[in-house]
Amino acid sequence: MKKSFELQDALFIGFCATLLVACKSMLRLKLGLSGHSMFLMTFFYLICYGAVGRIGSISACGLLAGLVAMMLSVGKGGPLIIVKFALPAIAMDLALLFMAGLFNLRWQSIILALVGCFAWAARGWVANLMIGMSGQVALAKFGLNFIQGAAFAIAAALLVPPVLKRLYAHDLLAGNQLDNEQLNNKK
Repeated sequence: MKKSFELQDALFIGFCATLLVACKSMLRLKLGLSGHSMFLMTFFYLICYGAVGRIGSISACGLLAGLVAMMLSVGKGGPLIIVKFALPAIAMDLALLFMAGLFNLRWQSIILALVGCFAWAARGWVANLMIGMSGQVALAKFGLNFIQGAAFAIAAALLVPPVLKRLYAHDLLAGNQLDNEQLNNKK
């Protein structure tokens, strides 16, 4: 793992954050399923971590994506949209503090996706409680949101290792940010 961010890392974090917001605004899908936004968030956050290889990169990407979304008026919520993007990212980075290097990239991506989804669903649970929804209904809605979001988040997490392998194979990312063991699933 690297000790500090370099210019290339900062540019890649900004690229991931901006592309996340651009894709989210272009693909304004009304699927009727809660949690479909977790697909793009999880994918770009994990790609950002895989390319930069430093704890804190996911949080930086999430905060920057929230700021870009707020400035471009993407979605509902005004300035609170920052929380929508940043909370799952910060939760993923906190989970990385405890599990960095313990699992191969595929399992690490799946666990981080579930942690981010849990934070995303918890944000909705707290919001529902604040508007006066009963505790039982809010908890049931939290469970449903988590299950639906987890399906999308896991689907995105399973796409990350092949994409990172291809980026490294074609020398599109400088250095070896992630260990060869993580990329090749030898652990």
